[in-house]
Amino acid sequence: MDYYKVSFPKTASETENEIFIALLAEIGYEGFEEDDKTVSAYIPAQDFSEEALRTIPFVAEHHLAGSMKAELIKDRNWNAVWESNYPPVLIKDRIYIYAPFHQKREDIPYNILIKPKMSFGTAHHETTELMLAFLLDEPVSGKRLLDMGSGTAVLAIFASMKGAAYADAIDNDEWAYTNAKENLELNGITNVVPALGNADLLKDKEPYDIILANINKNILLKDMLAYFQCLKDKGVIFFSGFYESDLEDIKSKAKTLGLEYKNHKEKNNWVAARFVKQ
Repeated sequence: MDYYKVSFPKTASETENEIFIALLAEIGYEGFEEDDKTVSAYIPAQDFSEEALRTIPFVAEHHLAGSMKAELIKDRNWNAVWESNYPPVLIKDRIYIYAPFHQKREDIPYNILIKPKMSFGTAHHETTELMLAFLLDEPVSGKRLLDMGSGTAVLAIFASMKGAAYADAIDNDEWAYTNAKENLELNGITNVVPALGNADLLKDKEPYDIILANINKNILLKDMLAYFQCLKDKGVIFFSGFYESDLEDIKSKAKTLGLEYKNHKEKNNWVAARFVKQ
C-alpha cells in the first residue's frame, strides 16, 4: 500500500500540536512522527485529500496550508522509512517492545516482537503505553478478551503472554490487519484471532471478560453500546485514544449504559480509563 507523508511546522504549544494530531487522526491519518520543528502524518494514498486537510480549523488558524509538504511514499520504501524512526520501548521495566532489527532483552519478563509498519499500536504512542500499563496489573489468566482497534495487536499479544485464554483483535484497516497477523506469528501466539472490520463484527460474538478499545473519542462514543452488549456482567473495559479533557464525555456516556468508572491513567494529556459493567 502506498502512503502520503504530510508534514507541517509545529506550533509553540505542545498541547496544540497534540490536538492537531488528534484532528488528523479523525480524518484518517494513521501514523505520526515529531521532531523539534515538524509534525508528520501518514495516510493511505487513496485517502489523501488536500481539500480535507484545509477543512481542519487548526490548519487555517495557524496558516499552515502554505507550508504543508506532501510526499508519496511507495509501499516498497516504507519499512526503511519507519525503521529509521523506530526505537524499542520499555514499559515499567517489565515489557520490552522491539523490532526484528533490535536485540531481545533477556532481563525483561515480557518481550514483544513487533514488525514496524503503518499500524498504530507500537507503544510509542502514549495511549498504547497506558493500556499496556493497565494490563500489567489486570488479572487476565483464563479470560476472553477483545482488542478493538487493535493495530499491531500488541495489546492482544501481551494479554496472551499473561495467560488470556482467547482474544479477538479487530481493526478496520487492512494494513493493520495484515501486520497483526505477522506479529502474532512472530510471537508464536495462536489464541488471538485477527479480523478486518468494525463494531458490526461484535453482534454474534460470545461475551468477553475484558475489552480493550484504544481508538478515538468519536468512535468510542458511537460504538460504546456495542461494546457494552458483548461484555460480561462485572466485565472490565478499558477506553483510550482521547484527551483528558474528553474523559467526562466518556464517563457520562458509559454511566448511561451501566459502566462504572474506576480510575484512569494519564500521560502528556492522553488518557486510558478503566470501567466495570454493573
